[in-house]
Amino acid sequence: MSDVTATIQVHSPDLALTETVANTAATIKPVSGAGTAPNLGAYLFTVETDDFRGFEAALAADPTIDSFERVVERGAEAMYRFEYDPEATVFSAAISDVGGISLEWTNDDATWTVRVWLPDREALSTLWEYATDRDVAFSLVRVHDHANVAETERNVTESQREALELALEMGYFEEPRAATLSEVAAELGISQPAAGGRLRRGIRRIVESTVVSHDR
Repeated sequence: MSDVTATIQVHSPDLALTETVANTAATIKPVSGAGTAPNLGAYLFTVETDDFRGFEAALAADPTIDSFERVVERGAEAMYRFEYDPEATVFSAAISDVGGISLEWTNDDATWTVRVWLPDREALSTLWEYATDRDVAFSLVRVHDHANVAETERNVTESQREALELALEMGYFEEPRAATLSEVAAELGISQPAAGGRLRRGIRRIVESTVVSHDR
């Protein structure tokens, strides 16, 4: 069993802070670590806005917020401490409960996009169950199984890794390309067809290890 990094989207008007962010132009981000630890009794967030008065009015009207405090302010950014209403759906607490860590939060009205580290796929399943039980729309955008990285390292040959790393360094994978296949081949000291084949085989092994589901 291995740890995973997942990007998920959750949507519900009952999610903590959703009404506030939907009605203001503020950008809200949890303070790393502190924002995902429910045992603190309060949640720390950084807030960027040019209208703190309007933001705090929205907080006061938000049914998911029990109390709030502006801890420190620097220009258009401030740190706030929030305490949630006991009936609020606090997804960050659910992440913490399964041993996960919130890496990044962004929002678009009532939809939150969360990038999260989780100890295993069972934790991801538990988060889905948590959301489903509370009528929170849950969608999985992407998931990266860290065990697949080790699998890839074992599967990709040394010559394929060398070709891939060189092609990446030279800008072969950029759009538009900063290097041609001929130039990559010249640096490798092999023919263009050989370089192309080496890159394709390396990419195929990476895709098989990190993208293709082996449960099918």
